[in-house]
Amino acid sequence: MSVDVSALAAAPRRPLFGPSFRLWLGAAITLFVIGIALLSLVWTPYSPTKLRIALRLKPPLTAGLAGTDAFGRDIFSQIMVGAWNSLSIAALSIALGVLVGVALGTTAAARRGWVEEVIMRFCDVVFSFPALISAIMIAALVGSGAATAIVAIALFNVPVFARVASGLAQPVWARDFCLAARAAGKGRFRITLDHILPNIAGGIAIQATIQTGLAILVEAGLSFLGLSLAPPAPSWGRMLSDSQTYLGQAPWMAIAPGVAVAVAVLGFNLLGDGLRDTFDPNSEARA
Repeated sequence: MSVDVSALAAAPRRPLFGPSFRLWLGAAITLFVIGIALLSLVWTPYSPTKLRIALRLKPPLTAGLAGTDAFGRDIFSQIMVGAWNSLSIAALSIALGVLVGVALGTTAAARRGWVEEVIMRFCDVVFSFPALISAIMIAALVGSGAATAIVAIALFNVPVFARVASGLAQPVWARDFCLAARAAGKGRFRITLDHILPNIAGGIAIQATIQTGLAILVEAGLSFLGLSLAPPAPSWGRMLSDSQTYLGQAPWMAIAPGVAVAVAVLGFNLLGDGLRDTFDPNSEARA
């Protein structure tokens, strides 16, 4: 039996790391990070804030799984609690950004005209200030802390979700069921609640997943600069900042929180990309 070599050559190759692989790998990593964060609420190997000067700068496996820092605190316990702190700040900031951004975006799509122009230009102005600059300005006014980080990250995400919501909502307004609802006398606000939001919720959720990874990274940067959680609350970014003095003597102080940030961000990014490629019919990864 002969084999058509040309047909085999023309057949599209499935990518090794396709959307399903990214989706499941991202979900596994994300669930692992969330599990560690939740576990830290009820158990850690040691107290993350307890000073043990006799055990300072001990390498991994000699005094704890990831070693100890300059004050003898268990690094792995700090990583666990830092996971909860980072995830909670990221989740709250993303939730706030979604709430305000989607409200603005759906309003722009519903009203169009000058209303849309004003909202989009407002988003351009807000988007021109990175989260770091916003945090510095807010800290100068009200002081640093978790609330400062949440507001700064949320402000950065408002224009992101406003643009995504507006872009997703505009095609829905042109569909037959929305035209029928308008002909039946439904107002724009009611149509938005009944028809627009349910149809764009999936796209918003996918974008929120991706932005959560970015929020974790930004929160680590703010903590590194002392603009997020105040000591002694464990924070991945501040652990990286504290490790600078001891990089030559105790590199594990930087490696552990650095790996934690990288793994968390990677997990959310892979999960968001996998969800987008799986459920977006126009995604190239589905070819």
